[in-house]
Amino acid sequence: MRTVAVVGASLAGLSAARSLRRQGYDGRLVVIGDELHRPYDRPPLSKEFLAGTLGEAELALESDDEDLAAEWLLGTRAVGLDPAHRAVRLADGREVRADGVVIATGAAARTLPGSEGLAGVHTLRTLDDARALRDELARGGRLVVIGGGFIGAEVASTARALGLEVTVVEAAPTPLAGPLGETMGAVVSALHADHGVRLLCGVGVKGLSGDERGERGVRPGGVSGRVDAVLLEDGRTIPADIVVVGVGARPCVEWLEGSGVALDNGVKCGADGRTGLAGVVAVGDCANWYDPRAGLHRRIEHWTGARERPDAAVATLLAGGAVEPGVPRPPYFWSDQYGVKIQFAGHAAGADSVTIEDGTPDERNVLAVYRRAGTPVAVLGMNQPRLFMRLRKQLAATAS
Repeated sequence: MRTVAVVGASLAGLSAARSLRRQGYDGRLVVIGDELHRPYDRPPLSKEFLAGTLGEAELALESDDEDLAAEWLLGTRAVGLDPAHRAVRLADGREVRADGVVIATGAAARTLPGSEGLAGVHTLRTLDDARALRDELARGGRLVVIGGGFIGAEVASTARALGLEVTVVEAAPTPLAGPLGETMGAVVSALHADHGVRLLCGVGVKGLSGDERGERGVRPGGVSGRVDAVLLEDGRTIPADIVVVGVGARPCVEWLEGSGVALDNGVKCGADGRTGLAGVVAVGDCANWYDPRAGLHRRIEHWTGARERPDAAVATLLAGGAVEPGVPRPPYFWSDQYGVKIQFAGHAAGADSVTIEDGTPDERNVLAVYRRAGTPVAVLGMNQPRLFMRLRKQLAATAS
């Protein structure tokens, strides 16, 4: 294998490039990224960086003395993959031919239809997104967060600490019910009320109102000017100076249409990242991996998965698919909200019970274990790092 192209220059792509070198690949390595920035850490964007306590230099994922001997093609987007020649076509007209391709194009934040061009409306996925939102939050005012998931909750927590008036709007009856289940989702989302953040659940967003030249309201074809309110489906209007849309992310795989790579909520691949095309593997947020324990595919948007799973995909790529994939560790993620460290490992879906093993919900310091037919399948910790890590190790041992 003389040339490997890694398409995506964030954590998953960087982890794949590092793994290639670590596993002995010494050929040409090309890393392609649509952002101009070198790889950076995304979790702090909604917390320390947004709060102004962490600088851009501290986001860097590469050390000063790290040299992967790679060609970095940054600021250019992949627009196609030619399966016959295993060639990656770029938006600037260039083409990179490779013997192996690692797909690591990640995911993009979903937007609110009709909000295009409306000042004061933000998503948070990239460093540039975080720069723009940080500048707005520094001016203060009323913030409305649309979406009560982890990104939305972290932004709300950061903004509240900065002194903003914050409202979180969540369409589901219970925030975080998807990843944590209804019972523990309610416990975690109670942190908002603890810190003076207004939480509105079970109501959708109808649209946004813009204020331009003193004229307010929704216009045909969308809104313009600067946002001044969020309009709810139940008829209520929430005044807003800033709006953050945190309604999930979509995998960035449009460029692969027609390539022969199977697409289904991302790149459909095996437990080792293998796709249906020889010499092509997928990693990170765009990869819909097969989970051998559950017997189904899952797309996991977690930092640890983007760091750890490329090892298996690279091993498969270099061996031409001649290696047996191991059983991946249960997914793990964490969140910091209002001074509380939230940690979760496993899958809450399918659990038939959840019990609090330590702490109390009122004190927001619980350790909860999810079980199916008596067997632990997930664990949640709120300010319980030592007990959580112990149970996470037990969970991984049980699952392997």
